Amino acid sequence: MAAGEEQSRQYLQRHRLPELLHRLGALLLFHRPERPREFLIQVLERVKAGRRAEGEYPFLMDEANVDAMFSLLDVLGQGHIRPAQYREALKTLGLSTEDLELEDDVNITRDVFTEGMMKKMLESWSV
Repeated sequence: MAAGEEQSRQYLQRHRLPELLHRLGALLLFHRPERPREFLIQVLERVKAGRRAEGEYPFLMDEANVDAMFSLLDVLGQGHIRPAQYREALKTLGLSTEDLELEDDVNITRDVFTEGMMKKMLESWSV
């Protein structure tokens, strides 16, 4: 790999730009605004406000959506899912699973799932 290419890759990773662009693209496709550039500016303004604790971050899913996602994963209605299902749900939303320390025999309850998902979505804007 050429030195310039490696420096570019490191720059992108250091500033977590692929993740940011992924989230922005997901918001665009979800909302499909008539004026996408203005929408993106508004989203980035909300991110700035969220960082200053002057507003909320723009999440693709709210707690009701996360709750519905849990219900889809808990097909037997047991009130819990497996860690592998939790990891896959995070990956599906483009959220990090790197710092998860879950044993495979642990049950993930609805409350743990919701709290974890909301926390990961919040962390995802820390770019």
